[in-house]
Amino acid sequence: MKSKSLKDLAQIKKDLALAHEKRLQEQKELEARKKKELAEKNLFSRAVGAVQPIAHMAPVPLKRQSPKPLALQKKLDDEAVMRESLSDEFDATTLLDVDDQLSFRRPGIGLDVTKKLRTGGWSIQSEIDLHGLRRDEARETLGQFIRDAMKMGWRCVRVIHGKGLGSPGKMPVLKSKTLAWLIQKNEVLAFVQAKPDQGGAGALLVLLKGAT
Repeated sequence: MKSKSLKDLAQIKKDLALAHEKRLQEQKELEARKKKELAEKNLFSRAVGAVQPIAHMAPVPLKRQSPKPLALQKKLDDEAVMRESLSDEFDATTLLDVDDQLSFRRPGIGLDVTKKLRTGGWSIQSEIDLHGLRRDEARETLGQFIRDAMKMGWRCVRVIHGKGLGSPGKMPVLKSKTLAWLIQKNEVLAFVQAKPDQGGAGALLVLLKGAT
């Protein structure tokens, strides 16, 4: 039993010695590493010379402005309106067919077309009522209606301009302006005065170009 205790004690001493030796080795390695790092730092300092730390500055946030959207469609619409602008000074009287019922047909359009319009050969697909509007309002409203009609593919529409009985001097000012505006629209192929049950002298049946 005593022999075993001495043997254990000897092993303990041996283990402690090994541990001590290991710590010494690790300490030597640590010191060597520190010396190497210091030498490298000194080498860099000698190479670049004296340096001064850059003062710390708070970052300045840059506000990026998003580019304004291009209203392309509005621009195209405005250009289209300018191209299709209607003049109030246009004299339509020389282009109208003089007959018992007021009518107009563009060059190349036969008499059979206006006859078909009068007799109901074309179904009325939509209408616009300009009666009671001021001249500028009526002109813009009619122009927009024609553009919408072309987009919808309508061929025959009714334009109500009124008989002008409420105008000063009972002169149908809006009626004559409407005739001139329609003639200036290239989309209009022909028009005739509406039949009595369709508005008579206060309305026109208008034939528009078909889709191309």
